[in-house]
Amino acid sequence: MKVAVIEPLGIPQETALAIAKEKLGDRAEIVYYDSVTKDPAEQIARGKDADVVIDTNIPLSDEAIRGFEKCKLLDIAFTGVDHVAMDTCKELGIMVNNCAGYSTACVSDLVFGMLISLMRNIAACDTATRNGGTLAGLIGNELEGKRFGVIGTGAIGTRVAKIADAFGCEVVAYSRTVKDIPYIKYMDLDEVMKTSDIISLHMPNNAETKGMISAEKIALMKKNAILVNLARGPVLDSQALADALNEERIAGACIDVFEMEPPIPGDHPLLNSKNTLVTPHVAFASKEAMIKRAHIVFENVAAFMDGKPQNVMN
Repeated sequence: MKVAVIEPLGIPQETALAIAKEKLGDRAEIVYYDSVTKDPAEQIARGKDADVVIDTNIPLSDEAIRGFEKCKLLDIAFTGVDHVAMDTCKELGIMVNNCAGYSTACVSDLVFGMLISLMRNIAACDTATRNGGTLAGLIGNELEGKRFGVIGTGAIGTRVAKIADAFGCEVVAYSRTVKDIPYIKYMDLDEVMKTSDIISLHMPNNAETKGMISAEKIALMKKNAILVNLARGPVLDSQALADALNEERIAGACIDVFEMEPPIPGDHPLLNSKNTLVTPHVAFASKEAMIKRAHIVFENVAAFMDGKPQNVMN
């Protein structure tokens, strides 16, 4: 069986190949490309004769997938698969796997890293200290006692809720699936939006969730509330959020994801809104997560070869 890794996995190539060897032994021929391409023709050239094609978060169009003439498994080294032409995969009978779980810890870490940075004015404090300043005007807020709203309680949302509880927050949530977790109180979406001091988004981007956090939902938020989006850019209305921030109808935002992948255009509304902390879609990317991801990628291939596929998305 031929396995084509058509873009790098975020770790040294020799490390990735060693993990592949550990998981697959001599059962597969691995071809590894250590450069990124968004060109469908080049993607096809890399994967056209492979039984298994491995991609990360670079979009795979209908054209590219149709060019993978021998592909039986498309192994996506990412949690979401909204960048993949899934209808084409279904039509052609190509199984699609994802890498659920690899980024749960690092995404959750960044939620609180960004929140504490924003709430405690850490960047401004650093600047003030280096310029001979004092704490004047830099008194922030703490997490304890805040109502922390989680929208989407999958693996990441549940971990975020657990950490929020450890900080002494009251945790409330809205999710398609309600879980029996003692420290989470479930309620409807509007109630979470209306009553939370912090709202953290953790839902996928799909037909049901696209635009879910609309201007109308943002208008429900408290004036002291902070919105955190480390999920997917299209789940919220960026312009409506920027308007609410600039008009001081809400207190702040922490944003890692946008409607497009970085680099983000300089005129994007959330790059020009008040009290907004932004990062370049880095939540999923820690050194540890990249290693975890490579293990899951090749475990997916091994499970497929054994007739026991895992992490199937279609």
